[in-house]
Amino acid sequence: MLLPVLIPAIRSGQAPDSLITPSPMQSPSFFRRATHLARLAETPEWDILVIGGGATGLGVAVDAATRGYRTLLLERADFAQATSSRSTKLVHGGVRYLAQGNVRLVREALRERGRLLRNAPHLVRRQAFVIPCYHWWEQGWYLLGLKLYDALAGRLSLGSARALSAAETRQHLPGLQTRGLRGGVLYYDGQFDDARLALNLAQTAADHGATVLNYVAVTGLQKDAAGRLGGATVRDAETGREYELRAKVVVNATGVFVDAVRHLDQPAPPLVRPSQGVHVVLPRAFLPGAEALMIPSTPDGRVLFAVPWQGRVVVGTTDTLVAQAATEPRPLAAEIDFILETAGRYLARPPQRADVLSTWAGLRPLAAPTQVGAATKEISRGHKLLVSASGLLTITGGKWTTYRQMAEDVVDRARQLGALAVQPCSTAELPIHGFVPTGSAAQPAEAADPLATYGSEAAAVRDLLRENPAWAEELIVGFSGIQAQVVWAARHEMARTVEDVLARRLRLLFLDARAAQAAAPVVARLLAAELGLSETWQQQQLKAFRALAAGYGLP
Repeated sequence: MLLPVLIPAIRSGQAPDSLITPSPMQSPSFFRRATHLARLAETPEWDILVIGGGATGLGVAVDAATRGYRTLLLERADFAQATSSRSTKLVHGGVRYLAQGNVRLVREALRERGRLLRNAPHLVRRQAFVIPCYHWWEQGWYLLGLKLYDALAGRLSLGSARALSAAETRQHLPGLQTRGLRGGVLYYDGQFDDARLALNLAQTAADHGATVLNYVAVTGLQKDAAGRLGGATVRDAETGREYELRAKVVVNATGVFVDAVRHLDQPAPPLVRPSQGVHVVLPRAFLPGAEALMIPSTPDGRVLFAVPWQGRVVVGTTDTLVAQAATEPRPLAAEIDFILETAGRYLARPPQRADVLSTWAGLRPLAAPTQVGAATKEISRGHKLLVSASGLLTITGGKWTTYRQMAEDVVDRARQLGALAVQPCSTAELPIHGFVPTGSAAQPAEAADPLATYGSEAAAVRDLLRENPAWAEELIVGFSGIQAQVVWAARHEMARTVEDVLARRLRLLFLDARAAQAAAPVVARLLAAELGLSETWQQQQLKAFRALAAGYGLP
């Protein structure tokens, strides 16, 4: 397997653009919005135009670019701004899907979980989970299911599940409610930073020649006289400039918004029914150990996780059908109360609303129910492909863990639709941007280095301090993020707004909404300096971010 060594240096010039024979060894300066935006007017026709910059769309762009196709990905907002940054931060097969008998989906997800750990070790790691058992029958039942879970993973298993005594369970889960505890079951799954993986996928696609842009919206689809889809009209949100683009294949990978894009093509019945998943973030003191808590059965028959993540504890999630997709969905008070009450039954110190640091909602693109009253937990998380009469290729469903397999299926179908040259998929073994071999001296230790998620670029971020030592200062006391990360995000990660930085590049909004508001003025000042924007822009950004952050507090 070829392991690309990403150049950890900051260059002032632009890397050469190549659409057909790209080099996977690009400097950070290659991923600049101005570079990619210029190609919209320069490229006469694309092989594949991908609409949507979430997990699925970015995966499609990576797959298409590595096959040598002229690839363009457009995202109307920021990469992973919606569903793909709002997950439970787990790379997993789905224990609940196994209980439902969906063995195929679980096997596929476990295979992809293993590939993600291998291809992005700077972002994905093994996480131990403990299921506490309070009834005599639970331990044997859960252990049996998790042994099957391990078996389905095969050689990509992360470790064998095993039974724990009551004493061992208390040791693994300090902070657990121990009254009536009989024992537990330990098993392993994966954990990741979803928004940073999305960003690294965008960079990987660019490394292999794709053009990737945020804040460019598709406003219309173009068809020939025979009604065959042949391109799109798009608008740059920053300048208002419109572009008429030609493409052999157009892929609709917009998640919960796929129906809106389908309606640009033709009237169609809904393909997706959004389901809302809410998470609550608590101080680490509620679960101070390294292991995560898995609650296997909630009052409504679901599962609930409490997972240590970046110095906090993420608890979730819910599964509530909503009438329509919103760009910024809001948690319902009932959902938050449900999470706190359920977690409170298992934690020695039941969390209260005053303990909540942040809360957010994400929307899952579930298949539209075929019957009234269908439960969301019974709707398949598998993915589906649909080709319209005009040739619009739509992908829907799926989950973060299986993004790569979904992308492979999409590009295989797109190749047929566009009569593109046959090229094999290579992404199963493809290192993702930032890759550092496991065990390498260049790989930062997560516990010791706040820049660990930058992987091979961590040293380059740190080198910014030579340019300006003041950038070593923390953005806010108690948070490990430093000013240099904001500068890096502006220069090399297409961050355009305060929200881009604090929500998805540094994750502070998801960890502590009040702290994020306090850090916003510093971020606005640094961004304005890097992007050449005014004091008026800073004030507009701060006003918008304060309104956004208010929604991450309690309703």
